Amino acid sequence: MRVAGRSTAPKERHAERAPAPRPGDPTGLDADQLPDGLVVADESGRVVRFNAAAERITAVRAADALGQPLEKALPLEDLEGRRWWQLTDPYGGLAIRTRQPERNLLLPGGREVLVSARFVRDEPLSPVRSLVVALRDTEARRRTERSHAELIATVAHELRSPLTSVKGFTATLLAKWERFTDDQKRLMLETVDADADRVTRLIAELLDISRIDSGRLELRRQPVDIGAAVGRHIQAYVAAGQRADRFLLRLEQPLPALWADPDKIDQVLSNLLENAVRHGEGTVTIDVTPTASPREGEETGTSVTVSDEGPGIPEESMNRVFTRFWRGSKRGGTGLGLYIVKGIVEAHGGTITVGRAAGGGAEFRFTLPVAAPAYLA
Repeated sequence: MRVAGRSTAPKERHAERAPAPRPGDPTGLDADQLPDGLVVADESGRVVRFNAAAERITAVRAADALGQPLEKALPLEDLEGRRWWQLTDPYGGLAIRTRQPERNLLLPGGREVLVSARFVRDEPLSPVRSLVVALRDTEARRRTERSHAELIATVAHELRSPLTSVKGFTATLLAKWERFTDDQKRLMLETVDADADRVTRLIAELLDISRIDSGRLELRRQPVDIGAAVGRHIQAYVAAGQRADRFLLRLEQPLPALWADPDKIDQVLSNLLENAVRHGEGTVTIDVTPTASPREGEETGTSVTVSDEGPGIPEESMNRVFTRFWRGSKRGGTGLGLYIVKGIVEAHGGTITVGRAAGGGAEFRFTLPVAAPAYLA
């Protein structure tokens, strides 16, 4: 059987030389390369530097700001509506000041920015020679804060239900143990056990999200037989009562040797198959094929496609599938699983996509590079 893949010849790379720093740039770099806004005023309070990020944050063109008094080029107010430069008086205020700590200020129109400043003096207590102002957009921080707040609210909601159940059943058993039959006790203890597993899974999801967001997801790579791994998951579903003929596993041989974290790959497969079984309909088809590697310099990788014959995912939801809290239906779940799946696949250097299957259902496809150790190359 022909291996599906294409040769990726190494591309010649040319080193790029960084632009020479502009004279007088306190960063030692081209100020337009900085991710934060930079505004510099000279000893007379007139703007002599206004970088590209400052233009983007303030919506003021550098050409209009240069040469203007700082309070005119950058008319900031505090949250109480007071003009900031008049209030702080950087040139006529206390001579012992060397910096202005970061704080929220308002641009015209009420847009918030984070502003910090540095007072540059030739020597302590001497007049200010230049004022260096750093600007940061608060929108990214606000999005992060909203995301964290949503995560906390979701976790609190998801934890409340199983913990209430655990507390209720254990309190009942402790208070009225003798009144229940053995079958009743077993049923309540099985419910407590299931709810404890649910809490454990949620905590594991939170730890995964923390590691993915901070870039600290650890991978313990070893040879993985991806076909056998898929087969184990199918057998588990059949043992749990699913029909064996609901699953169709197609392996295209020969598959390249795959080095990955087997536990993490099991987590990806478990989530994708559970979605197909729970939210899809008809036959769940799993295709495992060799394909072009998503990593430059490797010729082949391994692709796994999981598809079903259900209603699929609405077109308008496709771009939100791998975000936090996305739920394809209202049938349970935290909405964190596919976010974690994407993080795991990308931590392996792979890619994952979602689309519509030939049978009309959802189709998830992830591709992993071979990622063999250097000593096997």
